[in-house]
Amino acid sequence: MRNDWVCAEYVRTRSDDIVDALVEHVGITVTSVAGGFVLALVLAVLARSWPRLRALILGTSTVLYTVPSLVMFSLLLSVTGLTATTVIVGLILYTLTILVRGILTGLEGVPPDVREAAVGMGYDGLRLLRKVELPLAMPAVYAALRVATVSTVAMTTIGMIVGHGGLGNLIDRGLDSNFRAEVLTASVLCVVLALVADLLLVGLQRWRTPWRRGVS
Repeated sequence: MRNDWVCAEYVRTRSDDIVDALVEHVGITVTSVAGGFVLALVLAVLARSWPRLRALILGTSTVLYTVPSLVMFSLLLSVTGLTATTVIVGLILYTLTILVRGILTGLEGVPPDVREAAVGMGYDGLRLLRKVELPLAMPAVYAALRVATVSTVAMTTIGMIVGHGGLGNLIDRGLDSNFRAEVLTASVLCVVLALVADLLLVGLQRWRTPWRRGVS
């Protein structure tokens, strides 16, 4: 049998495996980015409110990003075991260095006079953050989200070392068996998934920030 890179028969006969891997990949990516965003938002607000914590938060998130994924997942195995949680927790930690800085940059970019005007109108605390600061910080926040999401789509494949890598499982299996079609199909789907996720975020940003549609 020919071992072609492109094989329609493989896609037809293994469609269930491909769909299952794709669903797992999307699930891990969405959960990781969502969890990372919530945690990063809290850390960014703390870093802005208490300058003494700023260096600690930014430094810690940077150090975590420098830890090799194999080492990170191996360290988490003793706590979370061979589960998808190991991959999700690791990916959440990796997103922090991008999301914390992006959110913090956006919040600090809110004009002081706008903030003062909002406070004068009775906005304070969470209401000020939700109604005034976050909407104005959206461009920087979405820029960070796009980078974090695309990188998470790629890094999810490394989860194959614990058996939960989504499309990475197919890539690993194809490499072990020298099955070219499996490797190429899974790799192309990873690229397509990253592009689709990025386009969705661009569309969401345009929808959430209608006042910037005319800004180049």
